[in-house]
Amino acid sequence: MKSENKYIGDDKFKKFLDHYSCPAPLDMVKMRFAGAICSPNLELRPTDVISSLWEDGKAPRLETKNEADLFFKFFMGLWDEMFSEVSLQKLEMPKINRKDNLIEVCEQRYSIVEDGFVEGFWGGKQNVKIPAYIAEVADNLTALAEAYKSMVSKINPQNDNENIFNAVISCDKLVIKSVNFLIENYVLPRMEELKRTVN
Repeated sequence: MKSENKYIGDDKFKKFLDHYSCPAPLDMVKMRFAGAICSPNLELRPTDVISSLWEDGKAPRLETKNEADLFFKFFMGLWDEMFSEVSLQKLEMPKINRKDNLIEVCEQRYSIVEDGFVEGFWGGKQNVKIPAYIAEVADNLTALAEAYKSMVSKINPQNDNENIFNAVISCDKLVIKSVNFLIENYVLPRMEELKRTVN
């Protein structure tokens, strides 16, 4: 699908999120959008997903129509970007290197997978009818998110933690493999009906 709203890019979008005091980091927002695009909840709208990024009652107050139009234009630019990435199966986990703080890396990855993709996929409902094997894939993604969380207690700041670093890389591969399996077998065959509009 050709994007109707051009994505403004990661750096500008991070500043945009900061401007509106969004508590969700960009990588998590991207994966929540990706999960929502894949969601079996066909009543889910982009506006629902956008508002879910803030706690109840804390969503930004948009003062003018122009501000509201720009606000949703920027978000829909990212939505269309993620729709394209889902369609082409180009989702990936953020890059890491050995100098990164592994505790932060694991905590962020838990959030990206569980609060991001899994939360977006269920779209606020867990009683939707989906094939059992797709539900198992979603459950497996939650288990992988928990694996990141369990690694935190095993990280020793005094060591090089090479084994944890390698475990994170392996877990990343399993996450993307699971997501791509879900996309290929459940999402791509019904891509047309998953196109959602702002309203």
